[in-house]
Amino acid sequence: MKLFMIKYLFKTGTAEAWHKQVAEFIKNLDNDPDLKGKISYRVMKEKEGPGYYHLASPVDDQVVKVLQQKDFFKRYSEATRIVGGGEVEVLPLEIVGETAYKA
Repeated sequence: MKLFMIKYLFKTGTAEAWHKQVAEFIKNLDNDPDLKGKISYRVMKEKEGPGYYHLASPVDDQVVKVLQQKDFFKRYSEATRIVGGGEVEVLPLEIVGETAYKA
């Protein structure tokens, strides 16, 4: 299983507008026939701060390639760069241990 952490500080726009864009992206992931059920995606924000963290877990590399070709992904990636003030970090992660419970 691959994991990617996307992190940035929210710098541009309103949180309400950004959360709508996030919800739209997630809706697209859930409804796209090529991607449905193949990517776990969560967006979290610091309770008291400007930090946002996205955790993406695709089933394999092919799903990532398919996602990257989608227009909705390209628009969302650009919007993420904008709200992050051009400073977005994407970190590939690997699991070294975990509990049996998965939220």
